[in-house]
Amino acid sequence: MPNTPSSATDDRYQVQSVARAARLLNIVANRGPEGLNVTEIAEQLAVAKSTALSLARTLASAGLLRTVEPGPRYVLGLNLLRLGDLVGQQTSIAEVGLPILRELSSATGMTARLAMNEAGYPVFLERIDGEGSIRFHAPLGQREEPHATAAGKAILAYLDGDDVRQLLAQAALTRFTPKTLTDVTSLMTELDRVRSEGYSLDDEEEAEGVFCVGAAFFGHHGGCVGALSVTGLKVDVSHRRVRELGLSVRDHADRLSALLGGARPDGNS
Repeated sequence: MPNTPSSATDDRYQVQSVARAARLLNIVANRGPEGLNVTEIAEQLAVAKSTALSLARTLASAGLLRTVEPGPRYVLGLNLLRLGDLVGQQTSIAEVGLPILRELSSATGMTARLAMNEAGYPVFLERIDGEGSIRFHAPLGQREEPHATAAGKAILAYLDGDDVRQLLAQAALTRFTPKTLTDVTSLMTELDRVRSEGYSLDDEEEAEGVFCVGAAFFGHHGGCVGALSVTGLKVDVSHRRVRELGLSVRDHADRLSALLGGARPDGNS
């Protein structure tokens, strides 16, 4: 990415005191309800106690930090609740993920989709068709079956095992093609593989001749928010290409997780 004034990663355009204040908020957030005193803040930021006190008091005056006793110790301020609620109202996951979805489609040359986790089912919210690729009929806003889709299996892999079994017991487990997995034991084994490798496959399981690769993304609460996936024709996908696609989708999903303040719990890299 070229260095421009709009680049959030260009240190030339950072104000040191603001950057230090933002770092302090993250440090306090990670500390939990016990908070930090001024001495601990100074140590964490590697600054003088007077500087740490000024930073903490400034953020407290804005409602971004507050003090608790004994101490005083600084914890996150209640104004962050209001700001967080506004962010949630003004920003959708699809909006945040759309640039990454475009990059994924460009990197793979395939149709890329973003699905939300709706009680274990994938609901697709965004789609980017690969340049020059075949257009797949994939309507948005439609809930799809979790057992036969790459996005669905990516989501199921990170749900509690008992919840998955209950969901699968209630689902129809429709056999769409001869390759569709329709028994719970086989599906649970496949979900173990998904967690191990970090990506899921739909190998002609929902439609013959169609191949998909998916990977879950996560929010700041640690749960699976949804999944990214790419779709193409099976004839175009070699065994070696499967691994390459899986790693690419997984990496893009990890980037979206980072934007949402989350990370894959298995820590694959």
